[in-house]
Amino acid sequence: MTSRNTIQRSIIEDELRRHANHPTADDVYEGVHAEHPSISRATVYRTLNRLADEGTIGRVRINNGADRFDHRSFAHYHVRCTVCGRVDDVMIPLVEGIDERAERATGYRVCGHTLQFDGVCPACQRSEASTA
Repeated sequence: MTSRNTIQRSIIEDELRRHANHPTADDVYEGVHAEHPSISRATVYRTLNRLADEGTIGRVRINNGADRFDHRSFAHYHVRCTVCGRVDDVMIPLVEGIDERAERATGYRVCGHTLQFDGVCPACQRSEASTA
C-alpha cells in the first residue's frame, strides 16, 4: 500500500533532495521546520520511515549511529567518515552473488545486505594535515 502524495510528503521529499548528503531525520526536520513550522517532528519521522519502507527513498543504517536517509533509492554502497560522521555514496559495481554466498555459508535465508565503508573524508584529512 502506497501513501497519498500529500503536501507535507512533498515538502519532506524536497528537503531530503535539497540536503543530498544523507541527512538524519533530525536534519530533515530542522530544514522543514525552518520553512514550515506547523509540520511536526513526528510527521517528518513517520513520513521518512514510510518512504523508506516503500522503497521511494533509501535508508542508510549507520553502525553505532542514527539512520540516514538517501534520496537515491537504487542499490549502492556508502562510506562514513569516522571523524565528522559525513556519509557519501560509493558508486562501484555491486558484489554479484554475495547474498547467495552468505546463504550457503550460514544456512540463513538472506533478504538483503548493506555494505558500509569507514574512513576519513577529504575535508577531515585536510584538517588533520593542517594541524600536523
